[in-house]
Amino acid sequence: MADKIYVLVDCNNFFVSCERLFRPDLEGKPVAVLSSNDGCVVARSNETKKLGIPMGAPAFKYRQIFTDHKIVQFSGNFGLYGDISKRITALLATITPRIEIYSVDESFLDISELPISNYAAWGQGVRAAIYQQVGVPVSIGIARTKTLAKLASEIAKQDDTHQGAFSFINLAAPARQEALQAMPVQEIWGVGWRLAPKLRAEGIATAWGLAAMRPQRAQQLMGIHGRQMVAELNDVSCYGLTPEHAPAKSIMRSRTFGEDTTQLHVLEAAIANLGTRAAFHLRSQKLLARRVGFFTCTNKHKPGYRRWAREIQLSAPTSDTGQIISLLIKELGTIHSARQSYHRLGVFMHDFVPEHAVQTDLLGNMDSGQHDRSQARMQALDTINNKWGRGKVYYATEDLSKSWQPKRHIGSPQYVSDWNELPEAHIWPTSQ
Repeated sequence: MADKIYVLVDCNNFFVSCERLFRPDLEGKPVAVLSSNDGCVVARSNETKKLGIPMGAPAFKYRQIFTDHKIVQFSGNFGLYGDISKRITALLATITPRIEIYSVDESFLDISELPISNYAAWGQGVRAAIYQQVGVPVSIGIARTKTLAKLASEIAKQDDTHQGAFSFINLAAPARQEALQAMPVQEIWGVGWRLAPKLRAEGIATAWGLAAMRPQRAQQLMGIHGRQMVAELNDVSCYGLTPEHAPAKSIMRSRTFGEDTTQLHVLEAAIANLGTRAAFHLRSQKLLARRVGFFTCTNKHKPGYRRWAREIQLSAPTSDTGQIISLLIKELGTIHSARQSYHRLGVFMHDFVPEHAVQTDLLGNMDSGQHDRSQARMQALDTINNKWGRGKVYYATEDLSKSWQPKRHIGSPQYVSDWNELPEAHIWPTSQ
């Protein structure tokens, strides 16, 4: 069997790049994108990185630097970022159907069967096509394993001489060694800040050092995952592509509140909204959940931090939004206290079964007629919302309060998802 050849396409400073698509005047200027409620930095332009602002930094701690260096800030416009991501994915799918969407800004491709002689030049061509057709700069890494492809994309991103694409395929041994020696061990996919100290204690500081490590020792330190990392760094593929439509193992929707609350009806509205979103995703995967739950907590940056979680085992698996949020709200009432100020809430679901594989039981807990009516009701709900727009039909509990919803004080327009916020072009007639 022919060796696999993987490509990682990684969008550069993705959220910032999406904002610059509609604000080309920001090219070359420091830009930062903030999380929900404008709390933390979730994306930085290269100019912002050079000012020493780390990823995930609380924005209030760097407010003076933002002011002094005139850093342009945006509230996260995640609808926009998701749309741009889909456009890039659609373009990549024209190259090969063998694709894994790893995250909103990264995708793996399997190009083993494509007739390519110069992989670096091919990668540069793909990069140019994405920039021309979508407008987002990317870095491309090519290798026989996903771990090396990830490293190659980092090399392409850090060194402009590679013109945005780096390949380990047919790379001369001295150049390969040099590339791996220059890559800190914490940059290896799967190592990170948790495992890096263990490796440094073993005298391993670079990818080259880990590649030379005995597989048995790597497994002792990091489990089977460590052994696989060593193999992947030596061109032995251990990780294939994850199918695009692989069923989810769990689903969660959570939000930090726009303002802390003590009021039960506000929490109920949040559970209804997040439960609706989670249940819709569950149905889109054609799954039913056996277990659902929620968590809520106070602000961990304030004294007296507390967290609560409740899980419900359902008598019969379901994806019925009304049933799920009703059960969760009832359970919420058992832990709510007007003396607590709640800061965040999340809804989760797991223990799934396929919707077509529901079985009746001897104890009579499964009412097949009720199940069929529930499925028909949810199908009608989804059909209406898919046709007329998300949220056209919803549960009234969501209307109890909107105060929990995250604040976007410096958000950019919904350029691609709201007719009222589409960019305008003005054409002036020329004088005769």
